[in-house]
Amino acid sequence: MAQKKPLYITTTLPYVNADPHIGFALEIVQADIVARYHTLMQREVFFTTGTDEHGQKIFQVATKEGRDVQEYVDHFAGQFGKLKDSLNLSYNAFIRTTEPRHIEAAQELWRRCEQAGDIYKKKYKGLYCVGDEMFLKETDIVDGKCPNHPNMDPVEIEEENYFFKLSAYQDKLLAYLAREDSILPDWRRQEAIKFVRDGLEDFSISREKARMSWGIPVPGDETQVMYVWFDALTNYISTTGWPDTEGDFKKYWQEGEVVQTAGKDQVRFQSIMWQAMLMSGQVKNTDKVVYHGFITSGGQKMSKSLGNVIDPFSIVAEYGTDALRYFLARHVHPFDDSDVTMERFKDVYNADLANGLGNLASRIMTLAETHLAGPMEIAFVPYPQEYIEALEKFEIHRAAEYVWGRIQALNQKITETEPFKVVKVDAEKGKKIIEELVHELAAIDLLLEPLMPQTSKKIIEAIMANKKPENLFPRKD
Repeated sequence: MAQKKPLYITTTLPYVNADPHIGFALEIVQADIVARYHTLMQREVFFTTGTDEHGQKIFQVATKEGRDVQEYVDHFAGQFGKLKDSLNLSYNAFIRTTEPRHIEAAQELWRRCEQAGDIYKKKYKGLYCVGDEMFLKETDIVDGKCPNHPNMDPVEIEEENYFFKLSAYQDKLLAYLAREDSILPDWRRQEAIKFVRDGLEDFSISREKARMSWGIPVPGDETQVMYVWFDALTNYISTTGWPDTEGDFKKYWQEGEVVQTAGKDQVRFQSIMWQAMLMSGQVKNTDKVVYHGFITSGGQKMSKSLGNVIDPFSIVAEYGTDALRYFLARHVHPFDDSDVTMERFKDVYNADLANGLGNLASRIMTLAETHLAGPMEIAFVPYPQEYIEALEKFEIHRAAEYVWGRIQALNQKITETEPFKVVKVDAEKGKKIIEELVHELAAIDLLLEPLMPQTSKKIIEAIMANKKPENLFPRKD
């Protein structure tokens, strides 16, 4: 079988104007599950994330709070960094857009786009959404507001900025979007195609330094700083060491398979603006963008600006890392919006984990510890095709559903075979049933590893020691 290409997988960079919330936890856990799965498949994986630390929102909030802007972003970058331990993430690169290596890369990409003739300067007047850090077109505005930030009033701004010739890339972008695997799910690809066909407008890529000083200086013009989107998107290559075109950049970005995860409102940024910037800078690209839905609350998008967020750290503190990973994997759709409440989370925790997986592992290993002479030799079981296909297509919920189908079937087998009774009247027959149960638990454990790595480790250690595992998921009433 041919060796698979190395895999590069990244999240978008969260904007550090508040503490992490469950919406970003969803994106990074999904990416982590995919990265862990491909690592288990003996594939070389470069998994990266980081923090987006420039822009008007950050500057305004830090100034309002009377804080030094660098100190402000250092604090929140540290909060996002804590997610690695809290969510048990396996990423091997973390990029901050205030780092010198990133600033160098963003300025180099600017120079290349300028040399290509795609950057020019002009005066502009328009409505600006601080929440999205972008100018709004008339077609964007709903009831006088940006639809993504209905609680904010757009601001009218007039100034001289640099612009990127996005309008020159319509045909090239349509050619990129014609590739069926350029965007998942496919309806997001169709959305991007429609956006491009409806006509592209050049977009502003700088701000006057006198008005907004917190940004990367524009090469050759100290009166301007880069627009946060031009700056932040460059992280996808700066994290690999670009503009050095060897090493990780060559191995993973140029020669590997590139996957970006992003929220569904990011289509114009990740699949249109960023792709055009890469084309202009003549950076070879094999990009695929996977768009996820949002976590909603009462049908309303959960976001920091709306103040209706759920704190992932508090969930982990009470229920454990793998409880949250499981919920995000199985009960939040990877592509569509999903309504999440703490009541639903608690119900799922008790039903699927405390009374489900945790109870199953405890029952089987109690039988094994009591009736088997010692640890069993566990043979490697191939990954089932249904499970493989689900994760290859980023259908994480379907992979989790498959695993829980196996868990439910194993519980049913215990109910039907009653090994705890059989072993008392026919020791050998009873032991054979228990051995079959342990083998199936080990097979399930293998499938749990990308989804719930801590739980998987505890279960396999219990199997190898022929001991009942610790109370994996204590019931919460």
